[in-house]
Amino acid sequence: MEMIPVNEPLFGDRELEFVGECIRTGWISSSGRFIEEFEEQWSAFCGMPHGVAVSNGTTALQVALRCLELEPGDEVIMPTFTIISCALAVVEWGGVPVLVDCDPSTWCMDVSQVEGKITPRTRAIMPVHIYGHPVDMDPLLALADKYNLFVVEDAAEVHGAEYLSGRHGTVTKWKRCGGLGHISTFSFYANKLITTGEGGMVLTARQDHAERARSLRNLCFRRDRRFYHTDLGYNFRMTNLQAAIGLAQMERMGAIISRKRWMGQAYSERLRDIPGLQLPVEEPWARQVYWMYGLVLDESLGMDAREFARRLVDLGVETRPFFLGMHEQPVLLERGLFRGERYPVAERIARQGLYLPSGVALTEDQLDRVCEAVRQVITCR
Repeated sequence: MEMIPVNEPLFGDRELEFVGECIRTGWISSSGRFIEEFEEQWSAFCGMPHGVAVSNGTTALQVALRCLELEPGDEVIMPTFTIISCALAVVEWGGVPVLVDCDPSTWCMDVSQVEGKITPRTRAIMPVHIYGHPVDMDPLLALADKYNLFVVEDAAEVHGAEYLSGRHGTVTKWKRCGGLGHISTFSFYANKLITTGEGGMVLTARQDHAERARSLRNLCFRRDRRFYHTDLGYNFRMTNLQAAIGLAQMERMGAIISRKRWMGQAYSERLRDIPGLQLPVEEPWARQVYWMYGLVLDESLGMDAREFARRLVDLGVETRPFFLGMHEQPVLLERGLFRGERYPVAERIARQGLYLPSGVALTEDQLDRVCEAVRQVITCR
């Protein structure tokens, strides 16, 4: 039985052409025209003036937070339901991640809980758009204005998704995710809508933050004197080869988004009549891109996501589990963080949630097979 992978990227002749140019010209490392063009096009696509390409999404978060000149002990509010990269980017410089639960419908951070977590040490809020659906950003931006905080927008999972800003006022505008916060980050890992294999980017509206990010990604080499360092940075550079792959895909960004939205809607049409499944939503203020098509199983089905995944594998369908909350991560608990904290929504969906094959290369036949396998597991339990 051929296994349907949870993700498979889709490449074409343009990627081969651009990569071939890198090899023919010798520009295969961290300099070359494709890096600058990728930075310019991606930042413009998201509505931000400056883009700084880095080695992956985790390093993008680290660089973004370093740009803010935060001090040890400063607090950053984030969702517990996210990848550990978010907490890592805070604790690695001595900061303190402060958690909120997630919204039970969108699985993004519950913005209504954020203000209650603000203290005199709070310096930033880190919304994380989850599985293709935007966070409700306007309330967070209002809190940032009220308390003089930064908004660090993790847009790794929402390439091309849009948010309706200003809907509580007189003027509304659709804006792309990654162009909403004061500084934002992206991942271009192999399972993202745009992929460079590994890779990431920091976007910002501020020239000084962009210059700081470029220095940090390149070991803080000085322009006036190489190998003379007055600050410590990282080797977080993206290669010209990687940027070439990403830039080629940007030429068909509209088709990629359309394909992902078709996939999400096709899944929902085929699965909505199966009892005991919570499917992804699309709030009226969001245009989501279904980066990964998630399911949450009702406890009445008598199985958790791990058992459900095992049965789907037997039918040739690969899946991935949902995130485990930061407050349940042993490595963070060992640091004395989050002791005694409970976040019931995140705890439930971590145990009952998984996502189905969702790559750009997924065919309609494969999607139909996945849906039939889901139906078979549910009805034959």
